[in-house]
Amino acid sequence: MAGVAPADDGAVQREELLELVERFTAEQIIPRAAQYDREDVYPAELVEAMRRLGLFGITVPTAYGGSGLDLLTYTGIVERLAYGWMSVSGFLNTHFMACFLIEHFGTEDQKQRFLPRLASGEIRAAYSLSEPDAGSDVAAIRTRAVRDGDEYVVNGTKMWLTNGREAGLVAMLVKTADVEPSHRGLSVLLLEKPPGATHAGGITVGPNIHKLGYRGIETVELSLVDHRVPVTGLLGGEEHLGFTQMMAAVELGRVNIAARAVGVAQRALDESLRYAQEREAFGRPIAGHQAILFKLAEMGTKVKAARLMARSAAEQKMRGERADLDAGMAKLFCSEVCWEVCQDALRIHGGNGYAADYPIERLYRDAPLMIVGEGTNEIQKLVIGRRLLEEHRA
Repeated sequence: MAGVAPADDGAVQREELLELVERFTAEQIIPRAAQYDREDVYPAELVEAMRRLGLFGITVPTAYGGSGLDLLTYTGIVERLAYGWMSVSGFLNTHFMACFLIEHFGTEDQKQRFLPRLASGEIRAAYSLSEPDAGSDVAAIRTRAVRDGDEYVVNGTKMWLTNGREAGLVAMLVKTADVEPSHRGLSVLLLEKPPGATHAGGITVGPNIHKLGYRGIETVELSLVDHRVPVTGLLGGEEHLGFTQMMAAVELGRVNIAARAVGVAQRALDESLRYAQEREAFGRPIAGHQAILFKLAEMGTKVKAARLMARSAAEQKMRGERADLDAGMAKLFCSEVCWEVCQDALRIHGGNGYAADYPIERLYRDAPLMIVGEGTNEIQKLVIGRRLLEEHRA
């Protein structure tokens, strides 16, 4: 398949691109997903095919070799990829967040140095915020970077790195000063490493974390012992802006999670619609029974509402407006809808839904990731509640 042409060339319109991704999903992802998931192996062939399609440069500006497409187009791509296999969409998420950080906060040298290679997929990126004792509480991170001449010496442990082994670039949140409030002492380093290596300099990449779902894509722990990063790797060339920078990227990650959830939920709905018309009980297809019809009606309504909410959040972020409220709402609602729809899909499939021969079993295992990824839904509720109070003070 041909790669994605730059948006300003007008060669590939939004709908044509989405149709291209739909075909890619149908022809290359869906037939292979069950095997990749079962074996929990890195799908190198699919990642290479995504690179050839130009999917790693979708949002990178054309001036830096990307397609320069908007966030709404990107979320449409994510939804379609997740429809085939949710793990595939994960290869884009952290990569996209790192591209966003460099595009919006990086120095011109950092943009010139990294964005063209990220856009082509020559190198892929990871986004590193969480630690063993710090996830939702970002200000509690302990990984420290100490300036030593023209380098930073980094020590600490990072957790839950998606793309962590295969990435050639990691956007990493570190502590560069002890100040109060503590989040003001955080900075972002752009850490380069050899893709696929388990040891490089002071970096050690741990084995894959065995997960309930979201398999095939590697999720690892990354340890740093006196690892040196040039000062040119400080995002934007200025310390103590890391919290604001990373939270801006997290907004996009939450929109991505919402789109992923819609894709998985749509697949669960489609599988249920098909199964309900093929499976017979008491002399007729189960779709003819009111109990099943009611479930299908509720599932379809929830999926449509979730899609509209995900798109609304994407549009708000595209306009350059503050989007933490809408992104948080979309992430919360869409992920919960996905989980509810997958549970109902399993019920409709009965015993077959519990069997690995049917995709519902995989969807059911993948769905919980969206509830805990990019900040748990309990954290989303805190964010949403506080923001609502800000906007509606008595």
